[in-house]
This record gives sequence, C-alpha cells and structure tokens, in this order.
Amino acid sequence: MSTNTLSRPRQGRIIGGVCAGIAHRFGWSPTVVRVVAVASILIPGPQVLAYLICWVAIPNERQAA
Repeated sequence: MSTNTLSRPRQGRIIGGVCAGIAHRFGWSPTVVRVVAVASILIPGPQVLAYLICWVAIPNERQAA
C-alpha cells in the first residue's frame, strides 16, 4: 500500500479497516490509532457516526494485479 493515499487495507483490518487505513496513511501504528479511537468513544460526541462515515467514504485498497 502506498503511504500517499488513504484506503482501507484488505489484510490486517479489524471491523472496517478505517483505523488501519489511517495508520498506514500517516505512518503510525494501527494499534495506537485503534486505542485512541476506542478511548474517544468514551467521550460524548459523534465518534461512532464519524467512523461509519469513514467506513463508507474511504475506498478499499486496490488488489494487486
């Protein structure tokens, strides 16, 4: 996967792959992004809705030819 584009990976995803895609895009650890995402759900706000929107809006990683 290229680090220039935001896409959800086909391998290593949990639930929709949004956190893994964001982590790969910015060169972060997927575990750290997942922990931050889960911790943010404890704060009142639209985090779950934002995750669902990202799940729909972020494309899947292209398959290798």
